[in-house]
Amino acid sequence: MRRILVLVPALAAAAAMAQVDVTGLLGSRPAAGFARATAPRTFTFPADHGPHPDFRSEWWYFTGNLAAANGRHFGFQLTFFRVALAPDATLRESAWATNQAWMAHFTLTDTEAGRFHSAERLGRGALGIAGAQASPFQVWVDDWHATSRASTGLFPLRLRASHGDVAVELELSATKPLVLQGQQGWDRKGPEPGNASYYYSFTRLAVQGNVRTRDARFDVTGSAWMDREWSTSALGPDLAGWDWISLQLSDGRELMLYRLRRKDDSAGTFSKGVLILPTGVRIALSVREFELEPRRWWTSPTTGVRYPVGWSIEIPSLELSLDIAPRLDEQELDLSVRYWEGAVLAEGRLNAAPVTGQGYLELAGY
Repeated sequence: MRRILVLVPALAAAAAMAQVDVTGLLGSRPAAGFARATAPRTFTFPADHGPHPDFRSEWWYFTGNLAAANGRHFGFQLTFFRVALAPDATLRESAWATNQAWMAHFTLTDTEAGRFHSAERLGRGALGIAGAQASPFQVWVDDWHATSRASTGLFPLRLRASHGDVAVELELSATKPLVLQGQQGWDRKGPEPGNASYYYSFTRLAVQGNVRTRDARFDVTGSAWMDREWSTSALGPDLAGWDWISLQLSDGRELMLYRLRRKDDSAGTFSKGVLILPTGVRIALSVREFELEPRRWWTSPTTGVRYPVGWSIEIPSLELSLDIAPRLDEQELDLSVRYWEGAVLAEGRLNAAPVTGQGYLELAGY
C-alpha cells in the first residue's frame, strides 16, 4: 500500500503548480479505459521493474537510513511517480506528444543539524524529460535518476538527486530477495473490484555512497527499502487516509504495516502488514493481528497540520512490542502534495528479548 493512491491523481494539478489537498482526492474514482488489478498475476522480471502504461499510475519508492564514519545520521527519500492523464497510449508523430506525467520527491533528514530538506521535480514523459525503462533499468525525472549498473536485472542500482546545497549519490545492493505483498503481489485496498494494486518490495538493501549538505560532503553507508507498485485504484468513501511504516529490525527481520484510516480514525478492514524473517520467509499479518496506535502528536508550524509522529506497535502472536519515535518531528513535505514522511527509530521487545530498529513512517490524509 502507499502513497500513489492520492499522489498520482494530483499530478495534473501539480503540473499547474497548485498544491493538492490530499483528503480531497481520496474518494476519486479511477477513470475508465485503464487496466485494473483484479486478480493475482505472474510477475516477470526484469520487465516488471519497468513501466506499466496501461495502468493509470505507478511508482518507484526508495527510503533509507545512512551513517557517516563519525556516526552522523541521515535519512533519505527518493520517489518517482508516473501517471497517465488519459488511457489512450497510441504513439503520435510529435516528439512533444505524451499522455504521461511524472513527479519526483527528494528529501534528506540531517538529524544532527536538525534540518529536513524536501524538493520536487515535475516533468512530461516526452523529449527525454522523464520516463522509465525496464532493461537496462532506469527511471528519471529531469536530472534525478535511479539507474541500474547491470545489463540485466536491477542491482546494483545507483540513485542520484540534488537540490541547492543538498545532494545524494548512492549505490544500492539487495541483501534479500524481493517480497510479493498482499496475495502473491496482488494487494487489495477495498472490496470494490479492481480496488487493488500490484506491489512488491526489496526490504533490505545495503547502501554506500555520499551525502552533501550545506556544511560538508560525507561518505556514508546504511540500509534502504524499495517499494514498487502500480494500479488504477481509489480509496473507498469511508477512508480519510493512511498510516504506513517500514522497519528494519536489529535481529535481521523487517516489518511493514499500514493502517487504512477510516474517517472515525479506526482501521479499515483491508489494513495489513508483513514480517520478513532473516531467511527471507514472509509472514502475512491481517488487521486483526496487530495494533498500530498513535502516542504523540506534532503540529507543523508551516501548514498548521497536526500529525501523529510517535507510535506503538503490538503484535501478540509474534510477542513483538515496539515504540516508534521520529528522528526529527519536522519531516513534512509541503510540496504539490502535502504529507509527512520521515526517518524513525524503533525500540522494544521481541520474544522477551530487547530489539531495536530503524525505518520510515508515512502519514497521509491529515
